Amino acid sequence: MSAAFEEARRLDAADALAGFRAEFVFPERIDGRSPVYLCGNSLGLMPRRAADAVRAELEAWGRLAVRGHVEGEHPWLPAHRRAAEPLAALVGGTAAETVAMNTLTVNLHLLMASFYRPEGERRCIVIESDAFPSDRYAAASQIAWHGHDPERDLLEWRPPEGEHGLRTADLAGLLERRGHEIALLLLPGVQYYTGQCLDMAEICRLAQRHGVTVGLDLAHAIGNVPLSLHDWGADFAVWCSYKYLNGGPGAIAGAWVHERHCRDRSLPRLLGWWGHEESTRFRMTKDFMPAPGADIWQLSNPPVLALAPVIASLELFDAAGIGALREKSLALTGYLRRRLEERFPGGFGILTPEHPAAHGAQLSLVVRGMGLTGRDLFENLERLNVIADWREPDVIRVAPVPLYNSYADVEAFLERLAEAAAMTQTLA
Repeated sequence: MSAAFEEARRLDAADALAGFRAEFVFPERIDGRSPVYLCGNSLGLMPRRAADAVRAELEAWGRLAVRGHVEGEHPWLPAHRRAAEPLAALVGGTAAETVAMNTLTVNLHLLMASFYRPEGERRCIVIESDAFPSDRYAAASQIAWHGHDPERDLLEWRPPEGEHGLRTADLAGLLERRGHEIALLLLPGVQYYTGQCLDMAEICRLAQRHGVTVGLDLAHAIGNVPLSLHDWGADFAVWCSYKYLNGGPGAIAGAWVHERHCRDRSLPRLLGWWGHEESTRFRMTKDFMPAPGADIWQLSNPPVLALAPVIASLELFDAAGIGALREKSLALTGYLRRRLEERFPGGFGILTPEHPAAHGAQLSLVVRGMGLTGRDLFENLERLNVIADWREPDVIRVAPVPLYNSYADVEAFLERLAEAAAMTQTLA
């Protein structure tokens, strides 16, 4: 065994979170090779308890039928509340501010219907220049829906020329110049392409200084980095649950709204049955009685079978603690960065910032100086049963997730990376 693998084994033996790895199902072997799964930033692994949770709901459906809404161990009528407290702990809010519902972009549209209220010259939305396409489409369509021009009113926060990282000072400058025109900042917690963790606290402070609403897309941040939405004073946030939250493909998503807005009954909302106050919901009255907190933004009863795996995974976050997970995550990514530079000096550019506060679990790699293309290298890694993530035009995203990845995974990745590079060069 190499000295590097011995170091990895020692680190894994000392890892207080190592036992959580056994809580997850890893993909199948390919050509006798065990998987090296470093793709939790795209789809988290399945918690073993998720299958039991879904089976329990199926059993309740079969045994109770419609009575399952109000009977059984976990009645369906208030099912979404089982997720509210653990989700609130992860985003740094209260359970009343937090709701599991819909999918990410649906939630984004619902909340922009309330919080994007263009008036006069204040009609612009700010996104980052490399925003995830769904966020861009949603923002542009909201601008057009209100009769304005996305070409003019969708503003971009860009990195400096020749750089990949966003600078908060540049956003501050944009707000100084055009804050009177900006109605909404719609920004990520962690940028999907580079893996940069933005200074969300400072973004919220800047927005408040200029009277601008701020909404955060936490798809790559929740379950990845500690969050304090309530204390930061963000207006709203949305997220999906299938990445670091391990809720499964298409899992029910979530939303958060600061309590100051939950209490504001003058705020416009798109309403549905499940946003009606629970105790009188089934009286079928024509008058709408608002549910307390963020529940008012619900439209329909939650998909219980889709919610069950999310709740199962949240139990693991509660047991591990986001502070301990963050500590291990920084150690894992730091180890991966160091070992990449030792093993392949000059072979990769890393778009992800190095400062611990400026990144999550993901490193975004660009192949340089290895005599091959990133796409060729990535495809050979797939042949070797390394599951990472490719993003056009030239980035391999690698995410050692602290709940189930290990230092030995990092060393296995490096071994197969060397093999993949040799295969590509031989084929060339």
